[in-house]
Amino acid sequence: MNKIEHIGIAVKNLEEANKTYEAILGVASYKTEKVESEGVNTSFFKVGDNKIELLAATNPESPIAKFLVKRGEGIHHLAFNVEDIQSEIDRLKGEGFVLLNDFPKSGADNKLVAFMHPKSANGVLVELCQEKVTE
Repeated sequence: MNKIEHIGIAVKNLEEANKTYEAILGVASYKTEKVESEGVNTSFFKVGDNKIELLAATNPESPIAKFLVKRGEGIHHLAFNVEDIQSEIDRLKGEGFVLLNDFPKSGADNKLVAFMHPKSANGVLVELCQEKVTE
């Protein structure tokens, strides 16, 4: 794990949350993106080396919609940048952690992603992120 890649925050209304975070951070979102496979719209902010990802559900069955019903708005996950996501998945599984993904999948912001079950990390959903290589 190289560094914290971003902090994911679940929100009910992406437009309203964008306005709030623009005011807090003093910068506009640099990217919005829909991730169909996860049923989510995302918005990214960057301040220095730090990134925040806002996540809003696009349907009531999405993981973010379920999270909002159960816990309300707030921090959803902590994402770490990794060099080799498959090696990290294998390493963590070898250490006894429960991964929600055996293989990386396509995520937002040009990343391959995989998630560790919160029960394995003291209640925190951990995301592994690797930049997609474009050729």
